Amino acid sequence: MQLNREISHRPFLLPQDTQGNRGAQDTQDIQGPRVFEIISSPIGPITITANPNALTSIEWGRRPLLSGKRSSGSSQIVEATVAQLNEYFAGKRRAFDIPLAPSGTEFQRRVWQELLQIPYGESITYREQAERLGQPKAVRAVGAANGKNPIGIIIPCHRVIGSSGRLTGFAGGVELKAQLLTLEGILYT
Repeated sequence: MQLNREISHRPFLLPQDTQGNRGAQDTQDIQGPRVFEIISSPIGPITITANPNALTSIEWGRRPLLSGKRSSGSSQIVEATVAQLNEYFAGKRRAFDIPLAPSGTEFQRRVWQELLQIPYGESITYREQAERLGQPKAVRAVGAANGKNPIGIIIPCHRVIGSSGRLTGFAGGVELKAQLLTLEGILYT
């Protein structure tokens, strides 16, 4: 299934500035104005946000304040994201090579960086993720940080499951998590 627009390396996180500035709701940040685009996808509408240098968010649904709007100018980052998501949903892409700049705390960014190490078609538990971070007792904090992931799909928080093997918590809902895992060949019912 194609997104409504036509248009392999691992993605990487850009460092935050020394003051940690990256206002999540601002339309301009330290790297310039942000471009917003709402696209249709097999999992419903997705809002893509980028600054001139990197992707800053992928959100499920339409953000009410942004619906139907796009800042002036074009964005190679948004165009590349749309193209790579097209390939992902068509089963032709297993890794993304978009530069990423998610807004978050140092801990959240460490958690999200670890998510980028989980290969397509594989899953780990929240406990395993905490252990990989060297903080085996931080399972709940890891789960909370995953829940704040602003760049779903590309930073694959959907690949983290409960210790029992059950699907738990996901910003887009457990049904969407199951859809994404099924797309990647991990079947959940």
